[in-house]
Amino acid sequence: MLNTLSGRFLILTTAFVMFAEVMIFVPSVARFREDYLLNRLERAQIASLALLADDMIAPALEAELLQNAEVFNVVLRRDSASELVLSSPMPRMVSHSYDLRIDGPYALIRDAMLRLITPENQMIRVISQPVREGGLVIEITMDTEPLRKAMLAYGLNILILSAVISIVTASLLFFAVQRLMVRPIKGVVGAMISYAKAPEDARRIITPKTRVHELREAENALLDLQTELTSALKQKDRLAQLGGAVARISHDLRNILTTAQLFADRMEQSDDPGVKRAAPKLINSISRAVNLCESTLTFGKAQEPAPALTHVVLADVVEEVFISERLVAAGHDIVYSTDISAAFTLRADPEQLYRILSNLVRNARQAMVAQGGQGALSITASEGADEWFIRISDTGPGLPKRAQDVLFQPFAGTNRQGGTGLGLAIAAELALGHGGRLELQSTGPKGTVFSVCLPKGLSHNP
Repeated sequence: MLNTLSGRFLILTTAFVMFAEVMIFVPSVARFREDYLLNRLERAQIASLALLADDMIAPALEAELLQNAEVFNVVLRRDSASELVLSSPMPRMVSHSYDLRIDGPYALIRDAMLRLITPENQMIRVISQPVREGGLVIEITMDTEPLRKAMLAYGLNILILSAVISIVTASLLFFAVQRLMVRPIKGVVGAMISYAKAPEDARRIITPKTRVHELREAENALLDLQTELTSALKQKDRLAQLGGAVARISHDLRNILTTAQLFADRMEQSDDPGVKRAAPKLINSISRAVNLCESTLTFGKAQEPAPALTHVVLADVVEEVFISERLVAAGHDIVYSTDISAAFTLRADPEQLYRILSNLVRNARQAMVAQGGQGALSITASEGADEWFIRISDTGPGLPKRAQDVLFQPFAGTNRQGGTGLGLAIAAELALGHGGRLELQSTGPKGTVFSVCLPKGLSHNP
């Protein structure tokens, strides 16, 4: 029970209530002592008034009056003169004097605590003002044993009452916490355990029920987390299945392309000038397709192959991308431009850099074709102290907010009918493999700008 939330709450509540009662106990006992002494003074004053009414009082009656007042002597000052009104033999000397007229709260508490811890029976003198203006000052002497016994009995009653109040309060709070907090928390924990057994089962996703605001927020957060995780797991399964299918297709496609590559090599030996000009580009395209098939076959076994870094002339790679895109976009009024110097080089894997730029340019071209078949696309480059920057700008319609939120997620970041959403995901992964990053700099009705940042060092973690 000590390791449970409700059990600890019960113990802490009891302890705190008891602590509060102890803080009340000290001034309460001090107040009880003061009232006890004032009561003895009042009873002594009443006894002295009986004597003042009849100067000739029998010694037996005087002793009875003192016994009823539980005092030994009574001194009353009236008209500036002190008079020993009642007296009896004192068994011991007076050890302490207390003037209730001048004692403040601190002195009352101190004297009360000292009396509780002093078991010895002592004789004390108590001074105060008479009630109902029965004189100037009244003074009595009395034993401390009856006072201490009364204080102990009063203190014990307070402690018993405090314990009862603590137990009742703690029990009520215990059941309230069980109902309002522990039970909903156990419900959340149970939902988590149930979901962990089969996260793909959407029926196990939590349904928020509690009306406690904080726990409701926790349930809503868990609901969002479980929903996203279930979707991610389903997407992961689909990707795994797709990867297996693509790997099988790529195996056969590689064989077909290898045969086509052999025929392209023979075409290069042709005497036809047109064939000689087209053959190298055809060979490059087929080689690139074969390389892509080889990389696809590793899907499911490992991630994208590590880039083979070398010094690359960026303008040559951009020109190859533009040539390929112009052939595909024939019949559309799209202008491709670049102002990259022929001397601009960077460290990258040429094949992977081609794929990065090709995916970005293809997406831009398809967006402009979809909005009317006209537009402009440009690639620029610059370098900083630690990075190279390649910017791909287009005059397309821009990306909607829903596409921006999942821009680099496979099968999610597409805004084109029939698109797969793989292009940007592949480009981002390849840039990350270089230690760089792919960023969306801006997008809107006037166009979109992507930036590829590649580090100059061997590794770079932006």
